[in-house]
Amino acid sequence: MIHLRTPAEIEKLRAAALVVSRTLGMLAKEVGPGVKPSDLDRKAEEYILSQGAKPGFKGLYGCPSTLLISKNETVVHGLPTDIPLEDGDVVSIDCGALLDGYYGDHAYTFEVGDVAPDIKKLLDVTRESLYLGIDEFRPGRRVGDIGFAIQKHAEDHGFGVVRDLVGHGIGTKLHEDPQVPNFGKRGRGKALKNGMVLAIEPMITMGTFRVKQLPDGWTINTVDGKPAAHFEHDVALVDGEPQILSTFDYIYEVLGINPEL
Repeated sequence: MIHLRTPAEIEKLRAAALVVSRTLGMLAKEVGPGVKPSDLDRKAEEYILSQGAKPGFKGLYGCPSTLLISKNETVVHGLPTDIPLEDGDVVSIDCGALLDGYYGDHAYTFEVGDVAPDIKKLLDVTRESLYLGIDEFRPGRRVGDIGFAIQKHAEDHGFGVVRDLVGHGIGTKLHEDPQVPNFGKRGRGKALKNGMVLAIEPMITMGTFRVKQLPDGWTINTVDGKPAAHFEHDVALVDGEPQILSTFDYIYEVLGINPEL
């Protein structure tokens, strides 16, 4: 069932999303060579609780952690470990928060130290594809339009688009209808309507789009071992326009990134 949210509900979803945005901004100060993902997880949980929210992932579906931290060939759902990050890694940090009964779900892929130019391009194209997908989130269009825009941009640059994992609706549950694939055909899929709130999250790879789940039941890696990138925003459709409820601004401020450039 697809829920069409009221303006008041959308504001609650925005508040939850911004808890996650601030958490990622805090973590942006910490990510670097030698840092243990398990320490990032602990700091994220402490911060989310300090905001009057609860970790959105921990305990859900049996998830053991506040963050899902996915390094290099891990696309998503990596579990935090004590293995330190290394120079040249890229690491997706996916975070959720539950505030006043509504969820935020938001992800960013960070560079660790000096990252190779071709991997930087992967991150840039993945982030660009996110915003191209968001721009398709308008009344009268369909879920397939979002996926088509993401897929075309990624594949035009020679990258793979993961098929086995998708974005989703978000609200009082972390995962709601509709599913939002990062591939598709224009004019196909569920109709987009005012009041819908989606977590749009391109998962793009350096090589094959094929993935495999590791024996831990969580970690999803590329089959060919090549790097992947993952960016995610929570977006509401309001008065015919997509409104991004989460923000990368806290991250950009820490990293000294000007998003206009």
